[in-house]
Amino acid sequence: MPIYEYICDGCKSQFEKIVINRQQEISCPTCSSKKATIQLSVFSSATVGGSGRSSGPSRGGGCCGGGCGCQ
Repeated sequence: MPIYEYICDGCKSQFEKIVINRQQEISCPTCSSKKATIQLSVFSSATVGGSGRSSGPSRGGGCCGGGCGCQ
């Protein structure tokens, strides 16, 4: 189950929600508004040695940065 990040259109608070299906109703935990904008999420992965740097060329971490093969 993916976790999506949202910003409430009403009060502008940021929140995360585990989404079971895309038709699931989302509401802001702060103001209960049903209008929220989904945000682009980025992710991180562990590297061998823990340096945080890769020895190969940088491919980016998200779509169109090479991470999803869309180049």
